Amino acid sequence: MVDVLGILAMILGLGLLMVVHEGGHLLVARAFGMRVIKFSIGFGPTIWRHQPKDSPTTYQIAVIPFLAYVQIAGMNPFEENDPDDKGSYANASLTGRLATIIAGPAANYLLASVILFFIFLFAGVPTASRLSMAVEPSSPNMPAAMAGFESGDRITAIDGAAVTTPEEVKKAVVASPNAPLTFTVERDGKPVELTATPMKVGAATLIGVSFKTQIERNAVSFGEAVGLGFTYPAQRAYELVAGLPTAAASMKHAKSDPDKVQLASIWFMLKYGGKLLKEGPVAWFSFLAMISMALAVFNMLPIPALDGGRLMFLGYEAVTRRKPNPKIEAQIHAVGFLMLIGMAVVILTVDMRRSSPEERLQKQLSSEANSAQGADTPAAATPAADPSGAADPSGAADPSGNTVPSGAMPEPRRLPEPGDQPAPALDNGAVAP
Repeated sequence: MVDVLGILAMILGLGLLMVVHEGGHLLVARAFGMRVIKFSIGFGPTIWRHQPKDSPTTYQIAVIPFLAYVQIAGMNPFEENDPDDKGSYANASLTGRLATIIAGPAANYLLASVILFFIFLFAGVPTASRLSMAVEPSSPNMPAAMAGFESGDRITAIDGAAVTTPEEVKKAVVASPNAPLTFTVERDGKPVELTATPMKVGAATLIGVSFKTQIERNAVSFGEAVGLGFTYPAQRAYELVAGLPTAAASMKHAKSDPDKVQLASIWFMLKYGGKLLKEGPVAWFSFLAMISMALAVFNMLPIPALDGGRLMFLGYEAVTRRKPNPKIEAQIHAVGFLMLIGMAVVILTVDMRRSSPEERLQKQLSSEANSAQGADTPAAATPAADPSGAADPSGAADPSGNTVPSGAMPEPRRLPEPGDQPAPALDNGAVAP
């Protein structure tokens, strides 16, 4: 089910990232004396426009509050340029043009650092994670949801026997296939009894819940928060760049198995960010910070139409001491833009064909059940690899598909919270006896 409120919140969050990006271009262009003609938030028909007195810049908001752009005089090579116009980008110094282009990605990186600084300062730095007893129903067609389990229910007893760890719950579930169990859960501070019958799926016994991850945090000083705010996104940026070849190579599975593709579209980002909104502000803003960092990295790639593509041409000018043909450069950027749009459309179609978390679990369990045929005893579900490299203690597949949703971003696995943590299990009763 699509979370409309969460998606709207994510749209506003992404809009903020783009405004910050374009704001970086605007401020530095002005600092070097360039004339900024227009600063627009969104696209489509304009619903609000304002030009301050004695300012050449028109600020506007368009009807679709997504994307943003800044128009600097002299950047369009197909417009006539006055060589004596000191406010033109085309006549600005090489240093000024380089700084103006770099300022957008730099603004995104700085925003990521600022967000993480406040998270580390007020919420602390994550040092460990463990599964709590609070659960989340994984699918409306599974026993837990049909029995009336709700998000946040905390399991305290099964058939009158107290349970204190997820492992005890799993043990009780796998020992009772097709036999009803009475679960006592704590909901809003009050005990509630629910009856669910574990079901067999392949070699596993399930009720259909995931245990929520509880993060343990340590307080840090102001100075430590500042340092971590700058170094943490740098670490993730390095991981992102290092994973680009693998992510690009994963596109070979686009037709045969879209679940293996390590790229995701804007639609995935909206849905995933919307879900994180329910986890609280720390998880949501952490995700937003990581997207801001990813935008900085992505825009610095040497691809025409991106800031990195423009930097290539400025680098050519710096080395050869002569400007490239501006019209040829504009045509190359136009081709690059069309290629990026095409890639985004392809990845969007891949996203639409991805399996849901429940379907991925069913696929995994079916595979395990087939491999277990002929054995004397049922095979245990193989624990999925934890994003940090350790085994997932749940014994179930990662349901979140923690993919950085950007048209060309690899799948960075640990995004919701800064720090190493195992992904929540789709069903913690997914281990067969």
